[in-house]
Amino acid sequence: MDLGFDGASMGEIARAAGVSKGTLYVYFADKNRLFEAIVERETLDQQKMAFNFDPERDVATTLREFGQAYIALLCRPGGGSAIRTVMAIAERMPEVGRRYYEQVLEKTIDRLAGYLEAHVGPADLAIEDCQLAASQFMLMCQASLFLPFIFQAAPAPSAERMAQVIESATQMFLAAYRSKSA
Repeated sequence: MDLGFDGASMGEIARAAGVSKGTLYVYFADKNRLFEAIVERETLDQQKMAFNFDPERDVATTLREFGQAYIALLCRPGGGSAIRTVMAIAERMPEVGRRYYEQVLEKTIDRLAGYLEAHVGPADLAIEDCQLAASQFMLMCQASLFLPFIFQAAPAPSAERMAQVIESATQMFLAAYRSKSA
């Protein structure tokens, strides 16, 4: 992850792992297979992240808590390296990028959209396209936090800054989608 896909050789990877290159080849046929295993592990780590989308929970509280957990996951130390590497290799290995998107991002969007759908109604939210609304909220949570972090223009954001951005995203989302009779 430090050198990127193209910059790292199997020999350097074996040295960093403290194993022989032969041992590495026992488990992985080539660097592509090793990279796919790294992406799979990142996918599993992100899938373990439990977001509380209980339909009985208050929308504002759920959005705030989800936003905090989501951004903390994206901007965690080391987390940016995996995402940068997937983004860099996706053109050459589209199946890896597609799998990462489907297994991590799309599933999270689907889960949030399902929660929002449970709250669409005259007393709560007025949303025509919950998939779009979920994607919008996730991107609003990233505003001014994720891109500077992923491009290494800024360190991981502080808890206070994350809270400010998530609160703003939540307020903007509710201003756009709260039912007029709520």
